[in-house]
Amino acid sequence: MTEDKKTIAFVVYPGMTPLDMVGPLTVLDGMASTAQEYRTVVVGATKEPITTDNPLRLAASHTFDEVPSPYALLVPGGAEPTLKALADEQLIEYLRHAGANAELVTSVCTGSLLLGQAGLLKGRRATTHWMFRELLRAFGAEPVAERWVEDGNVITAAGVSAGIDLALHLVERLVGAEIARTIQFVIEYDPKPPQGPLDWSKRPYGDLKPLLDHSVNEALADEPALRDRLLAHTGG
Repeated sequence: MTEDKKTIAFVVYPGMTPLDMVGPLTVLDGMASTAQEYRTVVVGATKEPITTDNPLRLAASHTFDEVPSPYALLVPGGAEPTLKALADEQLIEYLRHAGANAELVTSVCTGSLLLGQAGLLKGRRATTHWMFRELLRAFGAEPVAERWVEDGNVITAAGVSAGIDLALHLVERLVGAEIARTIQFVIEYDPKPPQGPLDWSKRPYGDLKPLLDHSVNEALADEPALRDRLLAHTGG
């Protein structure tokens, strides 16, 4: 491990959503190439390729043991595999230890649920993907409907693409607006989606309780206590 570098660790685990990590990694790796006191690594339980929620496989550059105390931590999310990962003791213990000692603890999408399970969100304002937002209450957090939420050294982003916004904010916080703006130009981040901006009054799925209940029950069938804890916050 390079002792004179501030290490930003991106966590991988089976079934995660790649864009949750790859978007922010692209931004923060760009920062590290300019501000050389920083470096980015990808950490996991193993360096073997893991499955994700699409056909892409990902491999960590370092194991958890090799990066026990990063300067900053970023945890991506996903759907049912992320809920299942709430019972992954090795992953949660790493987040608990690394997060307790990190200068910055961040997440994208449902990665914030993993932070919550590690005890890092108690009493904090936080966000996640809109479908899962109320589940944050199960971990003592206050759900907030914002693109990203900063509460002390903990910063959580909403779903998937919001991770890019989070990462650009981190660059500004760490090394200034000029470098953040330059990186935004380099990656041409200037969203103009073909269907226009999201109209939250027309969000899909309507009553989410049946879908959330199914997801939680499927993911945590073997963890009844944790399952029931989350089900108490699926609404309805």
